[in-house]
This record gives sequence, C-alpha cells and structure tokens, in this order.
Amino acid sequence: MVEEISIEQLDEIVKKTIEALENGKKQIFEIAESARQEWKDLEVKLAELQSKVKEAIEEVERLSLLEKESRYRLMVVSKNFKLYGEDDIKKAYDIARELQIKLALKRENEQYLIAQRTELEMRIRRAREIVERAEYLVTHVAVAMNYLVDALTNISSTIHELQKKEMMGIRIITAQEQERQRLARDIHDGPAQSLSNIVLKCELCEKLLDRDIEKARKQIGELKQLVKSSLQEIRRIIFDLRPMSLDDLGLVPTLQRYVSTFIEDTGIDVALEVYDLDENAVDKVVEVAVFRIVQEALSNIKKHSKATKVHIKMYVKDGFLIARIADNGIGFDKEKVEGQKRADIHEGGFGIYGMKQRAELLKGKLTVQSQEGKGTTVSLQIPINTIEKEG
Repeated sequence: MVEEISIEQLDEIVKKTIEALENGKKQIFEIAESARQEWKDLEVKLAELQSKVKEAIEEVERLSLLEKESRYRLMVVSKNFKLYGEDDIKKAYDIARELQIKLALKRENEQYLIAQRTELEMRIRRAREIVERAEYLVTHVAVAMNYLVDALTNISSTIHELQKKEMMGIRIITAQEQERQRLARDIHDGPAQSLSNIVLKCELCEKLLDRDIEKARKQIGELKQLVKSSLQEIRRIIFDLRPMSLDDLGLVPTLQRYVSTFIEDTGIDVALEVYDLDENAVDKVVEVAVFRIVQEALSNIKKHSKATKVHIKMYVKDGFLIARIADNGIGFDKEKVEGQKRADIHEGGFGIYGMKQRAELLKGKLTVQSQEGKGTTVSLQIPINTIEKEG
C-alpha cells in the first residue's frame, strides 16, 4: 500500500528541491568563475614564460655566434705553429670548449622553456574550453533552472492555497455548526419561549372569558404584544439567514437597513454613499455577495477596529460594481495577519480570506490596505454580470 504524502510533506519536498536547484546554479557559477580566474593566471604565467623563451633564444643565438668564432680561432691557432705556441692553442681550445658547454646548456634550457610554454598553452586552451562550457551552462541551464524554480514556486504557492482552502473548509464546517447552534439557541430562547407563553396566555384567556372580561381583555393585549415581539425576533433570525429585502427591495435598501441597525447596536458612525447603481443591471448573486462582504467588513470593524467612523462608497463603472469600506480604527499589520494560521481576522486572516474567496468566485477582486494606527480600507471590484447569457 502506497503511503499518502501530506500537503506539509509535499511543501517541504518542493522547498528542498528549490534549494537544491539554487545550490546547483550557484555551483555552476562558481565553477565558471574559478575556470575564468585560472585562465587569467595562466595567461600571466604564459606572458612571463614567453619573455624567458625570448631571452633564451637570443642567448642561444649569441652563444652560437661566439662558439662559431671560437672554433674558427682554434682552427687558425692550430694551423699556425710559427705564430702561436702551445699555450695559445690550449687557451683557444679551452675557450671553444667552454662556449660549447654553455651553448649546450642554454639550448637545453631553451627546449625546457619551450616545452613549458607548450604545456601552458594547452592548459590555457583547456581552461578556455571549461570557461566556455561553464558560461554555456550558466546561460542555458540557469535559465532552465529559473523556469523550474518558478514552476516549483507556483506549486508551493498552490500548496499554500490548498492549505488555506483546506483550513477554510474546516472553518466553514465549524462555522456552519456554530451557526446552527446559535440559531437553535436563538429559536429556543426567543420564538419557542414566546410561543410557549402564547399558549399559556391563550389558555388563561379562555378561563377568564367566562369570569372576568376586563382581565381577559388585558391578557389579550399582552398576548398581542408577545406575538409582535415574537414576530420581530423571527424576522431578525430570517434576516440573519438571508435578508428577504434583497429579493423584494434590492441591495441598496437592504444595506441602508443593515447600516441603520449597525449604528444603533454599535454607536459607530457609518456613512453609506451609493451612486450610479442600477440594481436591475446587477445579478442577484452579486448583490448577495456584496451584501455579505459589507456585512463581514462591518462585523470585523465592530470586533477589532475600535473605529468611531466608517465610510462606505459604492458605484458601478465599466461593468464593475466598485465598493470601498474605510474606517478610522487602529488598523493592523497585514503581513503579520496573513502569515498566521488562526481563523480570526487579526489572528489568521480568514475573515479577509473569506471575503476574498467570495469575490474571486464571482471573478472579482478584493484587496485590503491597513497600517497599525491608521485604519483599514477594504476595496472590492466585482463584475455586475457573472452569469453567461444564452445566445
């Protein structure tokens, strides 16, 4: 049975592969530099050796001429016994012999230097070939490595994205369960209790109708208020699930109502500015996405920002719905937030990530700009028509 590789293990493999490729590229460059330096050093040595060879050749030529003259002198002295004595002959012989020895040694030195020069020239040729090959590798293999590194980096980014999506999926499941628990609690503590009270009130009214009409009338009035309160609570729960006004009235009135409620609940001053927005031209799915993004942004502001003012600006331009939500809160370190793994907006970026995912699913784009002490701005750009029309 083949053991499955986790995303973390695959990510580690990709990182190590990238490191190995980078090290390989560095080693090729070092080989090229080393060969180039050796080539330069050999060129310097060759220049010095060339100078020595030239000096040796000149010395051999000079000694050859002197040796030739000494042999001629020895021949002349040897033939003229009347003019030259035995000492002259011996002296001429010694000079000729000494020059022959010097000439032989210098020729041997010349041949040795020439052999060294030939060997240096061969080493230079080999070094030049190594440099040329190394340069070829640097220019071609390095390019291939860059492509591989880019591809592996993209894989690494994809892996991180998969990790985010996996964690987001877990977060969504957890959030769904939490939402179900909240709804169950809200219904149990709200409408369910109210309905139970209504039943009791109805039974009491039935008994009072025959005994005390005034008390019965009073109980019916209380019953009426209880029904109204229960109806409001049910409407609030329905609005949290999905605002019916989105379908009945549209995006802008729904946002206005939500902002008004938000101001009452939090005391945060929210200015909603909407213009050039023809809601009939905006897909319903886009309206829902925009509302949820604004809802999430305001929820994050309420929980984390300590803001006193929020400005929401929304309009349509070139087929895109543009929205900007800016607050004057404490802000946050965006890189630090996105680098963490917890699900809170200030501890893992899933609030931001969730908004981004919602926008990207509809071919839109959401960006967040924030700086500690300078507030936060959420910018949204999303096509108003995401559903392909037939024909």
